Amino acid sequence: MAMSKAQIIAAVAESAGITKAQSKIALEKLVELAYAGAAEGGFTVPGLGKIALAERAERQGRNLATGETITIPAHTVVKFRFAKVAKDEIFSLAAAASRKSKKKSSKSK
Repeated sequence: MAMSKAQIIAAVAESAGITKAQSKIALEKLVELAYAGAAEGGFTVPGLGKIALAERAERQGRNLATGETITIPAHTVVKFRFAKVAKDEIFSLAAAASRKSKKKSSKSK
C-alpha cells in the first residue's frame, strides 16, 4: 500500500503524539538531511537503509532503433541500499500476508 505524504504525516503525528504540523516539519527536515548527506557521500536512516552516490563506468550499449553500437559515458547515479534489518522485516511481513491470503482462498473452496 503506497501512502501519500499527507497520510505519512498523519500516521507519524498520531503514533508519536505530536501535531500534524510538527510531523510535517520533522519529515521535511529528514528529507533535507538525506539530500545533503547523499550529496556529501552518503546518508543512513538506521533500520531502513542508505542513500549514496555511485559512479557508473563508461560502457558500450546499443541503439535499439538502428542497432548501432554506442558508447554510454561515465556518470554518477543515486542509489538506495536497504538495511538487512529492513529486508528481513519486509520479507517476514510479506510471507505472513501470503500465508493469510492462502488460508482465505482455501476456505472459500
